Amino acid sequence: MTNFQVHSIDSAPDRAKPTLEKAQKAMGFIPNLYGTFAESPATLEAYATIGSLFDRSSFNATERQIVLLATSFENGCEYCMAAHTTIAGMQKLPADVVEALRSGNAIPDARLEALRSFTLQVVRERGWVKDADVQAFLDAGFTQAQVLEVILGVGMKTISNYTNHVASIPLDGAFQPNAWTAPEQAPAGA
Repeated sequence: MTNFQVHSIDSAPDRAKPTLEKAQKAMGFIPNLYGTFAESPATLEAYATIGSLFDRSSFNATERQIVLLATSFENGCEYCMAAHTTIAGMQKLPADVVEALRSGNAIPDARLEALRSFTLQVVRERGWVKDADVQAFLDAGFTQAQVLEVILGVGMKTISNYTNHVASIPLDGAFQPNAWTAPEQAPAGA
């Protein structure tokens, strides 16, 4: 297995340093995900930029975390599930919503469940979502703009999920209390 360096501000390529400094200022530390992304300053900047744009979408904090956690669950990303569970707690998401997302169960609130379900369909079907699934999402009170914003969130999270899969990023101490293990899945093509 290839070992990827988790960069600090000092060890990072010069082009990555401003983004790492901004992350440290905002979060109080540099998450290992960002330190790993720093190997490619373009990837680090892209992830931070897409994250900033997703934060400005029409979704509220709870809805954004649903998209990010549902994507991470479906992609089996243990790092991102722990990190976003921690963030969800900081943003005061309802505990039953977070538990449903971590266990892969339906969210009790019908509208939020429609968002979780639609996000899972986007990930599972790689965007080839059935018209009926789009319509169910719209019927739950979401908009066509939010269809596209789900895709934005899925794109952002896919970057970090896949990076974690390739690099096996060590879980930060701040996220350890919310460690998560991906459920067993059948091998692809089985």
